Amino acid sequence: MHPQLSRLIFLSPKTLLRPVPHSNVLSHRYYTVNTWNERKPLFEKILIANRGEIALRVMRTAKDLGIKTVAVYSEPDAHAQHVKMADEAFLIGPAVSAESYLNIEKILNVAKMTGAQAIHPGYGFLSENADFADRVTASNLEFIGPSGDAMRAMGSKSESKFIMEKAGVPVVPGYHGDNQDVKFLKEQAGKIGYPVLIKAVKGGGGKGMRIVRGPSEFEEMLESSKRESIKSFGDDRVLVEKYLERPRHVEVQVFADKLGNTVHLFERDCSVQRRHQKVIEEAPAPGLSEEIRASLGAKAVAAAQAVNYVNAGTVEFIMDNVDKQFYFMEMNTRLQVEHPVTEMVTGTDLVRWQLEVAAGNALPMTQDQLSLNGHAFEARVYAENPSNHFLPDTGLLYSVRTPDTNPNLRLETGFIQGDDISVYYDPMISKLVVHGQNRNDALRRFRRALEQYQIVGLNTNISFIKKVCEHPEFIKGEVETGFIQQYEKDLFEEPTVPHPSTLALVASALRLKEIESMKQQVTDSINPWNTIHDAFRINNKNQKKVAVTFNDHPYEVVVSSSQKDSHLLDMAIIDGKNNEVIKNYTNIESYLDEEGLVVSTIDNKSTKSNVVVYEDEVVVFDDFGRTTLQLPTPKYLAEAMDGGHGVGSVKTPMPCKISQVFIQPGQYVEKGATILILEAMKMEHAIKAPVSGTIDQVLYAVGDLVAENKSLVTFAEQ
Repeated sequence: MHPQLSRLIFLSPKTLLRPVPHSNVLSHRYYTVNTWNERKPLFEKILIANRGEIALRVMRTAKDLGIKTVAVYSEPDAHAQHVKMADEAFLIGPAVSAESYLNIEKILNVAKMTGAQAIHPGYGFLSENADFADRVTASNLEFIGPSGDAMRAMGSKSESKFIMEKAGVPVVPGYHGDNQDVKFLKEQAGKIGYPVLIKAVKGGGGKGMRIVRGPSEFEEMLESSKRESIKSFGDDRVLVEKYLERPRHVEVQVFADKLGNTVHLFERDCSVQRRHQKVIEEAPAPGLSEEIRASLGAKAVAAAQAVNYVNAGTVEFIMDNVDKQFYFMEMNTRLQVEHPVTEMVTGTDLVRWQLEVAAGNALPMTQDQLSLNGHAFEARVYAENPSNHFLPDTGLLYSVRTPDTNPNLRLETGFIQGDDISVYYDPMISKLVVHGQNRNDALRRFRRALEQYQIVGLNTNISFIKKVCEHPEFIKGEVETGFIQQYEKDLFEEPTVPHPSTLALVASALRLKEIESMKQQVTDSINPWNTIHDAFRINNKNQKKVAVTFNDHPYEVVVSSSQKDSHLLDMAIIDGKNNEVIKNYTNIESYLDEEGLVVSTIDNKSTKSNVVVYEDEVVVFDDFGRTTLQLPTPKYLAEAMDGGHGVGSVKTPMPCKISQVFIQPGQYVEKGATILILEAMKMEHAIKAPVSGTIDQVLYAVGDLVAENKSLVTFAEQ
């Protein structure tokens, strides 16, 4: 138990003992502030009602301005980075968000207890909860965001559409009314014309969103949308809209103060998405004329003014990539995840703008003073497996290497090496943000930064994002929301064999680590390098064999002393299936530098590579990208793991919670039938029967938390 838990049941202060190192760089050198005769002072202390990277992001600007910060945290976040960075931190409940980060009463109690003058909600959690904004204001605190009324007006997708139409902002054709009868909604879909998009009225982040391509699947998609909507937003009402086949997601950052001033800070393109959630954002949007850019900005300002909006907001448009017509989608009444790309191209600190506006001051810049400078990209780095339908992953950040930050490269993260990514919250690890003089310059920097960002311990989407950035169509700026699906074959193409030099690097690294371990006389039984004898078999005094597998294909590297020099090595790379020599290398030189990187000279080419051994894997980051190889499993473990899963078992694709179970032992099911619904990171995932047959065992019940790769259901032998 955390030492502070015993002091109070749910509220316990924790004093900051030391600052947390971070790698964020804000371009304050561009920031300009107007001179006001009666400028109001900023707050002395604020509470951040959030966690992770956004909490740290707000704290950094607050500290820069001399504002004290208060953090709140749940039990699993007791040692989180935002807790360490805050001046004060308070435990407010267990892992379940409803009892911690969504508990308004506890958060307000902490604010009153600490003397905080304002609350910053971050994004997610309570950031777009109108009742929370009202409660904060009623408690004589400042809510660093828009009013509850503005949230209500824009929080309802259907109501916001009517407001936009009245304000002269174009909207997508569709049904936005209150009639939720299934038959009626299906009739409306038919009138609109398939394909249609079902969206949660209170939705966001892709949750509750379903594409329906024909009437036969309407009811199933509607039911699924409603289930996910009620879990995510407490409201299962939906709207039905025309689905554009070649859409782009273009959004505009707006800002308004309490004095009636409203500006836009230009647009961002967020078209590269998976599961209707953004992966890469860039500013400005590529391929737009100045006329379209000006029109987008004007319509976004009109949208904000229509609801008397105050503080930071984002007006999202869907754009037809054929005729460049755009339509209002929704307004996010908070600071967006992707706000750093706007900061990079406008030279602003939008969190500082939020604090200025909340304190009652005018916007720091007028529309005429705002201009675009260069181009910026942002990647959302997630703990997820792109090769397995982008399903989220959890676990330890065992090894983390990041690119060096500078005024043109920011890394916004809430986690460092040694932290855990929990099953309870969003799987985003960080945001990598890069700025350049133009799109090509920024993209080159972006690709290089992705190469240098290396994580071992769980699956991430870093390699996938790099593939997107290397794709010819992305380089040309041809981005649409269907980009990933359209170029799926290119983006998910995996190497069939490892490069011979990569296998030589593995052998070099294992040998160097073995020597290092022997020198240090390491006796710790859990040290991963003490297991390398399973791969490194000593045959004689001058020869060793390294055995690894890649995609279940065995390889061996025979390592021997060079005839030329005793400190150099010769290596033979052998295909373990047919025993054929793939490549011979001679006179290899290698050593570990001060950072633990492997410096090798192979075929007269000197390279510096990162080789990490974690559990039963060796992960190599070299000129050929990331390569993961498996070390041999010791016999006693192989025997223990052999069998035990039953005939035709169904396993969990990721750590999850069981949301619904549709089957029971003895029941016959057809192949493809939905048998369970899993919930992970607030998203639903349907599990379908892999075969037709009779259910033998259902191993978990509704509400159970299940780790990855665990059997859920077994089928009886036929």
